[in-house]
Amino acid sequence: MDRDETLSIAPNALSRDEDCHTPVVAQPLTRSQAEHLAGALKAVADPTRLQLLSMISGSEAGEACVCDLTAPLGLTQPTVSHHLKILVDAGLLTRERRGKWSWYAIVPDRLDALRGLLP
Repeated sequence: MDRDETLSIAPNALSRDEDCHTPVVAQPLTRSQAEHLAGALKAVADPTRLQLLSMISGSEAGEACVCDLTAPLGLTQPTVSHHLKILVDAGLLTRERRGKWSWYAIVPDRLDALRGLLP
């Protein structure tokens, strides 16, 4: 659409009563569910975090050490750890300390819930 074009809506498109009361979802989210989902969506609304989720879910063992994630991303360990912490806090990853390193794994149910939002 050109900058000078305007979006036009048919005059009665939004005012028909039968369209106005159609439920959007079978059962609306509770406030708590919406807040939880919003936190997860905020966490994945970053290209680096999406890459991390992809790398971890695609790993042979289903987990990855932070030490193996820095080079492919071209980021420092503290930066990668920061992004991983956000994903852990959102409930999308689990973290397990092994010696001086942390290992991360996907939480399948949480990731499936986000996938369920996509058509």
